[in-house]
Amino acid sequence: MLSIIPGEISTNKLHAYMLSSIAPRPICFASTVDKEGNVNLSPFSFFNAFGSNPSTLIFSPARRVRDNTIKHTLENVLETMEVCINVVNYDMVWQMSLASTEYEKGVNEFKKAGFTELPSDLIRAPRVKESPVQFECKVRQVIETGTEGGAANLIICEILKMHISETVLDAEGHIDQNKIQLVARLGGDWYAKAFGDALFEIEKPTRNKGIGVDQIPESIRLSTVLTGNNLGQLGNIETLPTENEISHFIETSGPYKNLIVRFGIDPESLEYERHLLAKEYLLIGDVKSAWMTLLG
Repeated sequence: MLSIIPGEISTNKLHAYMLSSIAPRPICFASTVDKEGNVNLSPFSFFNAFGSNPSTLIFSPARRVRDNTIKHTLENVLETMEVCINVVNYDMVWQMSLASTEYEKGVNEFKKAGFTELPSDLIRAPRVKESPVQFECKVRQVIETGTEGGAANLIICEILKMHISETVLDAEGHIDQNKIQLVARLGGDWYAKAFGDALFEIEKPTRNKGIGVDQIPESIRLSTVLTGNNLGQLGNIETLPTENEISHFIETSGPYKNLIVRFGIDPESLEYERHLLAKEYLLIGDVKSAWMTLLG
């Protein structure tokens, strides 16, 4: 394993390693104005949500590594203590990338990238009309973490007003992840789609008290077929199937009965094939059938 101590390699190289491994990262598309009203629009991937009461977003326009200068967004924030944070989806990602060009101060990236300014209700910075969700924010604090190139400037924002396009909502009024089609930043020139086949669900353990991997029988826990993720799925079940449930499964499950017919006289092969079948059930989220296959 490659081991790195910050300070013992160049900041550029460390920066690249960090961005390629701490990913995917949501994108803060920040619109700001300076004290004279000049508009700036720029994306930042050092960004996330950190609380809902008060509603807190934090992003960081880091000091440029190459020459230790600061970005126009930070200059504007320090002058006005306001920012509009717009989320980025797939339909606008190429335009967003164009807005990251380091144009001279006073150049309006809305115009350069072909975006539409939408007046905010509570702050001076405009919203990006094409963005499906926009946050009008008051900047509560700016924390400078250093004065050298690559140092972060944490802009701590409180949401004053949130705007959500109805086109990304489902029938219950929730944001549909496949409709909003968010994108995320990776290292180098790479991005990731946060929709379609890239999406998968994991039931939160807070909804129940899983038995834990440590309670899985050793013959299953040390399986050469099941992965760590598979064991995590098995350990998230609250109670094991009952003997009656297992008996009923053995009697009615075609795939399981087929295993018995094919491998019943070879216990070692039967065990291996049962683990393979359980893995197939886990791939489709049927944890209970996986357990009954393993315990049958």
